Amino acid sequence: MTSAMIGRQLLRGPGPGSISKKHISFTASTRHNSYEDTISNLKIGKHTRVIFQGFTGRQATANAKESIEWGTNIVGGVTPGKNGEHLGLPVLPTVREAMEKLKPDATGIYVAAHQAPGAIEEAIEAEVPLVVAVAEHIPIHDMLRIHSMLRTQSKSRLVGANAPGIISAIGKCRIGFQPLPCFMPGRVGIVAKSGTLSYEAVASTTRAGLGQSLCIGMGGDVLAGTNFVDALNIFEHDDETEGIVLIGEIGGEAELKAAEWITDYRKRSPNPKPISALIGGIHAAPGKVMGHAGAFTLPGESDALTKIKHLEAAGVTVVNHPAKFGDTMKLLLGKSGRASTGAAASGLSKRSMHTMRRVRPTTKAVASSFGSTIQKRDIYIREDLALDILRERGINASEYSGKGRKRMVAVAVDRANLSPCIIASPANNPGDLHSEAKKFPFDYQSGFDVSQVPAIAEHLQLGHSSKDSLPKLINGLVDLYMKKEAFLLETMFVERLGDLKVVGARFGFDDAAYRSTKRQSDIHALRRIEDEDPQELDAEKDGIVYIKLAGDGYIGTLVNGAGLAMNTVDALADAGGEAANFLDTGGKATSETVKKSFEIILQDKRVKVIFVNIFGGLTLGDMIANGVLLAFKELEMRLPVVVRIRGTNEGEGQKIIAESGLPLHAYDDFEEAAAKAIELANKP
Repeated sequence: MTSAMIGRQLLRGPGPGSISKKHISFTASTRHNSYEDTISNLKIGKHTRVIFQGFTGRQATANAKESIEWGTNIVGGVTPGKNGEHLGLPVLPTVREAMEKLKPDATGIYVAAHQAPGAIEEAIEAEVPLVVAVAEHIPIHDMLRIHSMLRTQSKSRLVGANAPGIISAIGKCRIGFQPLPCFMPGRVGIVAKSGTLSYEAVASTTRAGLGQSLCIGMGGDVLAGTNFVDALNIFEHDDETEGIVLIGEIGGEAELKAAEWITDYRKRSPNPKPISALIGGIHAAPGKVMGHAGAFTLPGESDALTKIKHLEAAGVTVVNHPAKFGDTMKLLLGKSGRASTGAAASGLSKRSMHTMRRVRPTTKAVASSFGSTIQKRDIYIREDLALDILRERGINASEYSGKGRKRMVAVAVDRANLSPCIIASPANNPGDLHSEAKKFPFDYQSGFDVSQVPAIAEHLQLGHSSKDSLPKLINGLVDLYMKKEAFLLETMFVERLGDLKVVGARFGFDDAAYRSTKRQSDIHALRRIEDEDPQELDAEKDGIVYIKLAGDGYIGTLVNGAGLAMNTVDALADAGGEAANFLDTGGKATSETVKKSFEIILQDKRVKVIFVNIFGGLTLGDMIANGVLLAFKELEMRLPVVVRIRGTNEGEGQKIIAESGLPLHAYDDFEEAAAKAIELANKP
């Protein structure tokens, strides 16, 4: 669907399920013929009729009470096998029956990861216009199957999974778990991979007096049901949205697609809406999953700096911390003539616009994916075990003898096409084996089409005698990929006597298949914890994601939320500091989790100061403050601690720190807090 078509659909006037020309009808007509035609279903508001799946569960009940009180039009819900009432609203046993009797425009799915795929599929089969999935740790292959299903229909739009959801501050419609106190009806549309970074952006635009129109959580999963371009199409034609905030990170190419869209938008629009962005993961550890399931780089994907470069070239104002979005957007709106108050109200000068993002290096060294350390949610097995698996399947594999030109072929996830793909590179540059990587996607349900082999062989620049051996290698990898729920099977091979010999392998499997559903126990058993960092393993036991960063980092970081944790490492570097670690306590950190995080950080002898950066969304600021005090007293802290608390209960949290009588340094401004941490670390 083109941008103009979306605009016409959004403005075509009232229809069933809509209340004004600003609110689209959620009814599907016969002219729809693709998943793209469901983009307009994202325009939720006070007219949106919402049901919950898993309605009578504890999480859904608490969320529904809060959302109803705020103003969301929840009309009932679904719990399998139940008929009756809950919270004074109807409970039905199936989504199809709920569609017939309650006529919802959207469903929020509040079930555990192992139940979520079935719940999503049930909603799609019932043709619910908008399906919002918040669960994390849904196995990748379940999502590949769901996306294959979505491509065959034109009625249902998916947001998520592993996303905070979608919320209209103007229409008081929340489908997700966003922290409501941060929101204010207003003019800025926000789309983000990271929940905590989006909450920071919301709070910043609220403080600036701008508020928000619609906030869409793309989510941090490998495969997103709704991406940046989908959201941008909505924002372009939404009269209530005057400025746009985009928050991305490492992993995939969605940010580059957004940059292409923005370039075209700025050419075709006489007065384009201003756009500001932030990209996390500039200093991400090579070969690691940075908290979010999708926050890692596959062969041929761009790093964070490349994404920033493309967005800036498209005319986007990039900031280095979400707290800057409010003032930045206020200035940009003033310059565009869209602000009701002038640019001077923001207190920013023309010069300050150029310092929103500190100057960063134009390139960043990226380690080869071969030889990287093992990750957490996903399992990378030892290379010798990978070669054994190939030999068991009749594929010629052994260690590299030093003879022959290496080429690369892999089976991986194509995040743009939401499907599996073959990745092939002739590797003409030995120093960068992925520089000429090309993707050949195929449908998850239909499987690999052998008719693609000639094109892959040509791209690999194979000799004539070796081309006949390529189908055996590819089919063997695809079969392993599908049956054992891999997300990356990367091989390096050489031509040898008319055959292909694998001389290197990096195999990554989705451990969520085991953790969420107990599938693939044989693959899970291949994990070798003796190869992993003891501190990272210790953290994992408590649900903490800890990654020790290479180099001479001296600032220990303790953060809630993967996106915010990545950004904290990046922003500290911009301020002249160097983080020793990435640490995500999780979105629902407790006092005990905070104490455990301190214990882990203190094991790193490089650390001279600990920087606590918390945005209270789901996590309460006073709870975090009490956790800091607990750790300081029980661990007999000797290192200085700088604490930044913003968000829910921030005042209470800051007061607890200030009145503790302990040598703690409390701030609400990030740059002031970062400067203090660097100062304390450099004291003799």
